[in-house]
Amino acid sequence: MAVKGIRGATTVEENTEEALKQATIELLSEIVKENNIEIDKISHVIFTTTKDLNAAFPAKFARLDCGFKETAMMCFNELDVPEALKMCLRVLIVLNCEDDFKPSFVYLKGAKNLRLK
Repeated sequence: MAVKGIRGATTVEENTEEALKQATIELLSEIVKENNIEIDKISHVIFTTTKDLNAAFPAKFARLDCGFKETAMMCFNELDVPEALKMCLRVLIVLNCEDDFKPSFVYLKGAKNLRLK
């Protein structure tokens, strides 16, 4: 058995609870689907948001809307680097998996540019 991390990110349209909810659900749903994740195999999840996103905790939506009910989760602010991508939600899912599991990272919307740098 191995433990591996799966990264993902997306941009959020506006700093509202509803916009953060939709972005969180979309990002987590895509990561779960792309990696064929069984929720009970998730060790823990770390969310970060840029300082301009503070209307809600992404972990709330993971728990209430995505079924991450028994998963340990934390939310943090991303380092405020000048000229970095704004309105960005990032996630690290730490997964208990088989040794040969190859994670597929998911970057949506404006966050697709993060993989080009």
